[in-house]
Amino acid sequence: MTSRDPGIRTRKAPTERRQEIVRAAARVGLAEGLECVTLRRIADELGVRPGLVSHYFPAADTLVAEAFTSATLAELDGLLPEEPSGPGHDTPLSTLRRFFTLIANAEFDNVSRLWLNARHLSRYRPVLRDHVVEQELLWCRRIERLIVAGTGTGTGTGAEVFRCADPWAAAVRILVAIDGSSAYINTSADSRAAPLTDLARTTAEAELGLPRGSLVT
Repeated sequence: MTSRDPGIRTRKAPTERRQEIVRAAARVGLAEGLECVTLRRIADELGVRPGLVSHYFPAADTLVAEAFTSATLAELDGLLPEEPSGPGHDTPLSTLRRFFTLIANAEFDNVSRLWLNARHLSRYRPVLRDHVVEQELLWCRRIERLIVAGTGTGTGTGAEVFRCADPWAAAVRILVAIDGSSAYINTSADSRAAPLTDLARTTAEAELGLPRGSLVT
């Protein structure tokens, strides 16, 4: 936590200051839960007065919702970038392999907890619910686009081809498998690990007509 120093004042552009507040709220939400994202807590994190935070976010629910979107969008861009780049990561197949490797890592657990937390709170917070729905659709569309690209590649190139008649439905089912595995993140992580580790990956292989093990790096 950053201590406030009333003798120091840093004037920032409104856009920069707002983004700084959202990023700080996203860090707190990921580490401790969205319930901990309050105007006073974020002010303490940034070493500013609560009035400054409330100037940009008069309603705490708006800050909570934007913190959730900031954290999950950053994770999505890291897992499934819009423009895959880098050696070995520029085909639909290699991108999906990397994706399933990353989400199986313990570093993804905080994001899983954040999704679980947000879905629960969205029952009572309409602003957050709208953001959760928007992010769910965005994640599905990102997976769908990758499936479509994989279905249309391979002719004359020797690349692997996905066989999928309905990319959107496949994307939804893959995301549900990921979320279903994550639903136990707070209660039985150790005992669930072995049976569920490969659930999402094997679901994706079946949906895309790939031999078992095709998405293992």
